[in-house]
Amino acid sequence: MRTMLRMPVTERPAPEPVHRPDESGPAVPRVLDLTLRIGELLLAGGEGAEDVEAAMFAVCRSYGLDRCEPNVTFTLLSISHQPSLVDDPVTASRTVRRRSPDYTRLAAVYQLVDDLSDDETHVSLEEAYRRLAEIRRNRHPYPGWALTLASGLLAGAASVLVGGGPLVFVSAAIGAMLGDRLAWLCAGRGLPEFYQFTVAAMPPAAIGVALTLAHADVKASAVITGGLFALLPGRALVAGVQDGLTGFYITASARLLEVLYFFVGIVAGVLTVLYFGVHLGANLNPDAALGTSDEPLWQIGASMTLSLAFAVLLQQERSTVLMATLNGGVAWVVYGAMHLAGDISPVASTTVAAGLVGLFGQLLARYRFASALPYTTAAIGPLLPGSATYFGLLGIAQNEVDSGLVSLTKAVALAMAIAIGVNLGAEISRIFLRIGSAEKRRAAKRTRGF
Repeated sequence: MRTMLRMPVTERPAPEPVHRPDESGPAVPRVLDLTLRIGELLLAGGEGAEDVEAAMFAVCRSYGLDRCEPNVTFTLLSISHQPSLVDDPVTASRTVRRRSPDYTRLAAVYQLVDDLSDDETHVSLEEAYRRLAEIRRNRHPYPGWALTLASGLLAGAASVLVGGGPLVFVSAAIGAMLGDRLAWLCAGRGLPEFYQFTVAAMPPAAIGVALTLAHADVKASAVITGGLFALLPGRALVAGVQDGLTGFYITASARLLEVLYFFVGIVAGVLTVLYFGVHLGANLNPDAALGTSDEPLWQIGASMTLSLAFAVLLQQERSTVLMATLNGGVAWVVYGAMHLAGDISPVASTTVAAGLVGLFGQLLARYRFASALPYTTAAIGPLLPGSATYFGLLGIAQNEVDSGLVSLTKAVALAMAIAIGVNLGAEISRIFLRIGSAEKRRAAKRTRGF
């Protein structure tokens, strides 16, 4: 479907006619409505714009509508069908107002699209609507308390990655869980996500400042860094860069602007706490470098634990959690071998590690005929630039703007390296996969701008 979407309409192969007894075929508006509802769930679940268009195109072709043009932006989906050159086109649209990272629901929608595209399944329109209603009604696989524990486990594992000990692990976990509960409270009051991120960033920073004021023999920077790991919008960043690399610039701009607002919310929350901490006499050193554990096995275990907690927060199916956890461990092994052992640039090491995450995720997705997001999003968790973000904010809070901006620039570079690496790994996997004939592969060509 992705290959045919990149073709001109006149060059797309027509779908084979499907003969169903006692059926004259569903009405075009109902097929378009079903297609939009499926696309809405995919886009709300965090899927990239091109993959959403490909799924919508597959649904239309499964019901014999070949001259269809789906269009996906950040909040609006539309699709147009023109039966022939002399007939009037039929157009429908749908608005996406809420987004929730529920990868279990995302996998169920992909299974429905796969069954609709299979000629041997013969899913009627009424059956498709019934299954779609069941997908919408399904409860999340993990309760709220499990998500809170997962956020604490994620923060604790991240603090171990940057050299923290048992007390740092517990402190980071408590701070992240308090922030998660405060964010849930703000969400229940109807506050926008910007303020939810601002409030959620305060407890880990407050605990780190309190430990410093109490002269505890712990790394307060590791506590705050662990709390930031649980908040960094890595999922939205990867989706935004992926949309930009595939030519969906409007959607990419909107996603990246959303990431910017989330990041500003985190900055506001952490800077507020750090500012009062510095004025209260907390001796926070922006030039201190976070260390790493001398035991590689501890680092690998912490990275896998972080990916496991991230997978739970994304509401993934239990069958995909193990592979996402292993993929996160592989990412950290590659990063550690290149940067920590080989003294290679952190940006280059992050790009290669994220590229392998995208490659393995795409291969696993093709093997299971599902989305690649459950296998890649949680696996990039150990690579997120939490320490660079913290030291940048600390430098700004202590009026050392130059060093703070340098650290924040490094954080942005690492984040872009993650997103580009994941997308590049996925594209490399498609190069070596057999997708149609050699003639169809030419559809990947784009205009060159002149």
